[in-house]
Amino acid sequence: MSSEVVKKEESLNLKITRKSYVKPEEKLGKKVCQLVTFDLPYLAFYYNQKIILYKGGNFEENVENLKNGLSVVLKEFHQLAGKLGKDEEGVFFVEYDDDMVGVEVIEAVANEISVEDLTDAEGSAILKELIPYSGILNLEGMHRPLLAVQLTKLKDGLAMGLAFNHAVVDGTSTWHFMTSWAEICSSAPPTTPRPFLERTKSRNTRVKLDLSLPEPKSPSTNGEAKLEPEGPPPSANGEANGEAKPEPEGPPPSANGGAKPILREKIFKFSESAIDKIKSTVNQTLPTDGSKPFSTFQSLSAHIWRHVTLARDLKPEEYTVYTVFADCRKRVDPPMPEAYFGNLIQAIFTVTAAGLLSAHPPQFGASLIQKAIESHDANAINGRLVVRKFEISTIRLLKGFILLA
Repeated sequence: MSSEVVKKEESLNLKITRKSYVKPEEKLGKKVCQLVTFDLPYLAFYYNQKIILYKGGNFEENVENLKNGLSVVLKEFHQLAGKLGKDEEGVFFVEYDDDMVGVEVIEAVANEISVEDLTDAEGSAILKELIPYSGILNLEGMHRPLLAVQLTKLKDGLAMGLAFNHAVVDGTSTWHFMTSWAEICSSAPPTTPRPFLERTKSRNTRVKLDLSLPEPKSPSTNGEAKLEPEGPPPSANGEANGEAKPEPEGPPPSANGGAKPILREKIFKFSESAIDKIKSTVNQTLPTDGSKPFSTFQSLSAHIWRHVTLARDLKPEEYTVYTVFADCRKRVDPPMPEAYFGNLIQAIFTVTAAGLLSAHPPQFGASLIQKAIESHDANAINGRLVVRKFEISTIRLLKGFILLA
C-alpha cells in the first residue's frame, strides 16, 4: 500500500486473527487500592491510546516474547491486570484477583501496509484501526480489562497499539510500565524501580460518586475479537435507523449564517532541526519580567498556541486557552516518589486575549506558560482539589490544547 493511499484514510484491510488474555505469571491473591482525587476525573475520559511501530523481526517470535514479558511485568504492575470496582458508598477502587481475565491481547494482520506508510499518514483515522478501545470511556473498566494490547503484523514489521485505562495510570506511570516491560523482553538489566502502589499516600479522601455505568457490549459468539462499527446499524439501503436521509449540499452553516469551513484532521510533525530552530528563536530575547530560558516544551508550546490561535481567526478580545497537564509527584507535600503508580497530574490553564498573543513575539506566550507551570505548587494543588468537581467540567468544556508537561 502506497503512502498516497494512507493519506486518503482508506481502510487497512486489517484482519483480527486471535484474542487471548495475559495474567501475572504467579498467583497474587486479591489486592485492592482505592482511587484518589487525582484519579477520579479521568473516569469520564476515554482510554489513553498509544502506538509503537517496529520495523523487521519475526512477527510470531515477537508476539510470543511480548506476551511472556507481559506476564512477568504484571507481577509488579498487577493493577493493570485487574478492573475497576465501586463499594456500596460509591467509592471507586482498582482491584486485582487471580480469577480475573487479565490484559486483553489482540493479534491482527495488515499485510498491505508498511511502517513507512504509517509514519507518513496525515491523519489518525488509519492509525486507530491499529489501536484497541477507541471511543471507550474509562468508566467501562468496571467490566473491561484496564489494559488492551493489539499486535498487528505489517508488511515489514509490527504495530503495537495499546489502550490504558486513564483512571488507573497517567503518562508517567504508563511509560514506567512500558520501560519495565521492554527491559524484561530484551533481557536487559533492570533500571526502573518497582512501582509505588500506595496511591492513598498522596490523598486519602474517600470521595463518593454517583456515576452510571454503560451497558457492556455483547461478546462475539465465537470468542474472537471483533471490530465493532461506530454509530447505529445501517438498514438494508445503507442508511442508519432504516430511514434514508438526503445529504445536504455544501458545508453546514455557522452560527452567524455563513458557511463553516469543512475541517479535516492533520498530523503535524516537527523534526529535531525544526524544534531546535523554534527553541533558539524563542530564547533569542528573553522578556524583562524575570523569565528563565525557555525549555523545549515551553518553546514548542508557545509556537503551537500562537499559530493555532492565528489560524482560528479569533477576535482580538476573545480568550484563548492553553492547557498543560503537569506532573505533581514532586509538587505535592509531602512529595511522592517518581515511581508513584497512578494519576498524579493536574491541568494548568494559561489564558490570554487572542489579540495580545498574536501581537506579541513568541516569548510572550512562552513566558505565560512558564510562569503558570512554575507557580503550580503544593498550595495551588490543594486549592484545586477543593473544587475538583468544577475542574472536571472545566477540562471538558474549555477550548484549549492539552499536552503533558
